Amino acid sequence: MKVWGVLRTDGRIVKDALLETTHQKKDEVKDPGLLVNELCRTLDLSRPVLLNKHISDFERFSRAVFKPEDFMESVDFDRFEVELFFQK
Repeated sequence: MKVWGVLRTDGRIVKDALLETTHQKKDEVKDPGLLVNELCRTLDLSRPVLLNKHISDFERFSRAVFKPEDFMESVDFDRFEVELFFQK
């Protein structure tokens, strides 16, 4: 599986990262927060607060969007998007 993290400002991608994981199927992902944490480390971001809405979005759509108000510290982007891509 691949995990793609994108920082957007004014609709444009300002920074992104792509990570490879050992997970192959959607049901193997027990804690999407760990994937978000790894992306944040790679992108040099503080971690966002992972709400039930985000977890539900990962389960239903394999993606979640974090806004600046989801972070404890101030950030200089409009959205942090995380998308999971599974092997077929």
